[in-house]
Amino acid sequence: MLFERPNSGERAILVHLDFHSEDEREDSDEFVQLVTSAGGDPVAFITGSRKRPDARLFVGTGKLEEIREALIANEGEIVLFNHALSPSQERNIERELQCRVLDRTGLILDIFAQRANTHEGKLQVELAQLQHMSTRLVRGWTHLERQKGGIGLRGPGE
Repeated sequence: MLFERPNSGERAILVHLDFHSEDEREDSDEFVQLVTSAGGDPVAFITGSRKRPDARLFVGTGKLEEIREALIANEGEIVLFNHALSPSQERNIERELQCRVLDRTGLILDIFAQRANTHEGKLQVELAQLQHMSTRLVRGWTHLERQKGGIGLRGPGE
């Protein structure tokens, strides 16, 4: 499949935050089972509680430091969140921790990718993965752009 992650036996740091809201109650036991179903090896489970997610990092800077310490101590290879992360949050966390970060949606898509048997099923999973990844690719290739505009410079479109 196109985006099979995590690989078999990949050492995973799991993160679950409690936001004290009734509409968002992910089960932490189910999350551990999802990770093992995907072939990951959960080596640390970090929990915490917040009133709401941080706009930039989803977790606070203190919790991010705790995740970093768990990565180093357990030789983790990937950080998995039991929540849906925005593309910018995922990118910011990856930059801070210097490792791969995957949210719950990406993990579930990877499980589907591993279990798809028919050609049609594989195509449907690949399409779903590409749609999920497309939101994370925004502004990723801007260094290759040559057309620029500005005030009075007759940029693109003129």
